[in-house]
Amino acid sequence: MAKQFAELPRSGQLYVITVIGLGLSVVGYSVSSLVLNETPWNWLVLAALTLVTGSFSIKVPSVNARLSVSEAFVFAALLAFGQNVATVIVALDSVVLTSWLRKPSRSPFRVMFNMAAGALAISVTGYVLSWMVPVQPPALAPLDQLLLPVALLAVSYFLINSWLIAVAVGFEQKQSAAEIWLQNFLWFGLNYLGGASVALVLVNFTRNLNLAAVGVIVPLVVILYITFRTSWARVEDANRHVVQVNDLYMSTIEALAMAVDAKDQITHGHIRRVQVFALELAKRLGVTDESQLKAIATAALLHDMGKLAIPEHILNKPGQLTSAEFEKMKRHADIGADLLSSVKFPYPVVPIVRHHHEHWDGTGYPASISGTDIPLGARILSVVDCFDALTSDRPYRPRLSIDDAFTIIRERRGTSYDPLVVDTFVAAYHEIAPVAMKAAQEARSVVDTASFATIREADTLRPLRQIRANASETALLAASARDIAKAASLAVALQATANGLRQLTPATVYA
Repeated sequence: MAKQFAELPRSGQLYVITVIGLGLSVVGYSVSSLVLNETPWNWLVLAALTLVTGSFSIKVPSVNARLSVSEAFVFAALLAFGQNVATVIVALDSVVLTSWLRKPSRSPFRVMFNMAAGALAISVTGYVLSWMVPVQPPALAPLDQLLLPVALLAVSYFLINSWLIAVAVGFEQKQSAAEIWLQNFLWFGLNYLGGASVALVLVNFTRNLNLAAVGVIVPLVVILYITFRTSWARVEDANRHVVQVNDLYMSTIEALAMAVDAKDQITHGHIRRVQVFALELAKRLGVTDESQLKAIATAALLHDMGKLAIPEHILNKPGQLTSAEFEKMKRHADIGADLLSSVKFPYPVVPIVRHHHEHWDGTGYPASISGTDIPLGARILSVVDCFDALTSDRPYRPRLSIDDAFTIIRERRGTSYDPLVVDTFVAAYHEIAPVAMKAAQEARSVVDTASFATIREADTLRPLRQIRANASETALLAASARDIAKAASLAVALQATANGLRQLTPATVYA
């Protein structure tokens, strides 16, 4: 409890303390009013119904919240007995259900805040209702005079309660309260309006709340709950199917990425490392939108897809490319984006793939765009892609040290790369690197381990090994050609040729 509170910014701590203080004051006043005034015992029936229905709440798919019909009885208590009774019932619902029944391990500090937020919301709503309906309790007013006030009751309670909680969550997660409210709370407004409608019907047709009325109400609530839960169960089944399809979809993407990785011998493991670096860097740059994070993760896997169309003698050339070869290599960004444009991604993958070789100053390719016109995902990808290339072995140079790679990237800060992306990456590298290295090693083992395993007829890794074998042959031929060209004598040239053939020819030939 203390740790969670201590991690909040000073303004967040002040906000939470203020809400809890005001909420406890309201609850204390309401309890004292019930004790001093002789309130009919009937309100306990509504309190019990609130607790019972609240304990059978339903988890809403894809939303971190629960839905119940207990608000109907809170609103009924407000209409029939006034705001003091309703405030006490809300407090009981928060303390009893939230802390003991739903989540026994939940922080008491969080329970107090939720209780205070609900108490403040229902108390303020009660004052608004008493101003709009002069008759006390409001349930005694004619039905036609209650329609608009009850609708406003539901809206005001929903807005106050949800916004109080959204602001607290915003402080805790360092996100915009408006974004949190729109993503997690907006949809629930209909539930509160429905609860207010049920409350209005309840108090209008059962002016004298007694055990007989409860006998009529409870079966209706049970039927409503069963119907509601059945409907949500179907939605959850549909969502599970969507998740399964998405998993299959991502598996296909990963298979394509592994094919690219297997073909490009020089940068084996590169794709997996870049994916982890890009995703973690995006989070540290403040990217919280789930679709954007998925776009970056997917684009990182597929950013070199266009290399499938690049000749292998260029792709795996053991030396620096000529200007003509480099022009062909530059085409891979556009080719990859064009290949992926036919796939209906639910998030913007193609722009990241197309522009991951653009430069901050506009000197990159393929479109020569600059600055913030370059998608953020592409700016992130360009930095981590270059860093991983610098720290990987090449036939024409050994890998650079981390410090040397950082020096080069810093030199290109503001010209090739977004300064903010560079600074954030350098600062966070040592936290991210272990995760990236582990991911790359796991990706490598998927293909490499198969070389030592028993080969079955239906071995699904055979295509990847074949791609790697073809790429290896190309690289070896190029290396042999280079060695022969540099040979000082015919004998040395013949020896280089023999060495190359020995590596290309299966071992059984020499047996």
